[in-house]
Amino acid sequence: MSLDSFNVTRTFHRDTYPAISPTKASLSQAGKAVLITGGGGGIGFEIARSFAKAGASKIIIVGRRTAVLDAAAVKLREEFKDSTPTPEFIAHQGDIGDDASISSIWEFLNSQNIFVRVLVLNAAHFYPLGPDTLKMDKREIMEGFNTNVGGNFLMTVNFVNQPLRPKGQQLNLVNVSTSTIHIIPGPNSTPYATSKAAFTALTGRIADEHPVEEIQIISFHPGIIYSEVALPADYAVWAASPEASWLHGRFVWAHWDVDELKADKEFSKRLEQEKGFLRVAVQGLKDISVDAFLNKQSS
Repeated sequence: MSLDSFNVTRTFHRDTYPAISPTKASLSQAGKAVLITGGGGGIGFEIARSFAKAGASKIIIVGRRTAVLDAAAVKLREEFKDSTPTPEFIAHQGDIGDDASISSIWEFLNSQNIFVRVLVLNAAHFYPLGPDTLKMDKREIMEGFNTNVGGNFLMTVNFVNQPLRPKGQQLNLVNVSTSTIHIIPGPNSTPYATSKAAFTALTGRIADEHPVEEIQIISFHPGIIYSEVALPADYAVWAASPEASWLHGRFVWAHWDVDELKADKEFSKRLEQEKGFLRVAVQGLKDISVDAFLNKQSS
């Protein structure tokens, strides 16, 4: 049975709330270095603020525009200058749609002896937009896939294979996805929706291959953004904490109340029994195992 996205939990949050507060002890990011793509403005900037409130020791914000990043870093340093301990904010120019730029980001971090514990994939390519996909230019469409799938994938590969990563050290990957991956039809946003769906599907498959003890992976829709963007920012911190480990590899909405979600026995049962639950798949068809497929083919 499909869930109504607007009624998964009784409470539909439009602002942050105590259970996901970055000052909550169980969500502490103390001593961790956090890298946020698209961190110079909007949700990315607010995510940086939330991780600072959670006690992260280093916060690296990455984006294409140096001036925007530098201005954001100045604001963050001013806001948290009296925090104890004081987080270090690092602004680094980089384009996740460019392989060489991605390599440069990680080479820089390694040269500075920075080991990233949490990667927040927030940057995205939104274009082209329009009602008729078949009238779009292939090059423009592939730019979106190159960033939203290829760039995010390469960032993840570099993240997991950091030379400074201690053996057995768990990592946290937070993928800022979008509700458009299951808005059907999705007027004017087909390339964006499908490229974001592709990477959300990819993170789910990676989670099948790597246990949560190795790398915890959570994808989430940041929400229908109102004037207050603390909800998705604080939710990103929650998603990078042990409290979210039971949702490894799944896609959720920031609007859903995390306490109500965990208390819902039917939800937990489906999560445990249905491998395709809250994953990108074919609507209307139950998930199947490889063994079941092969047995059916040979019978």
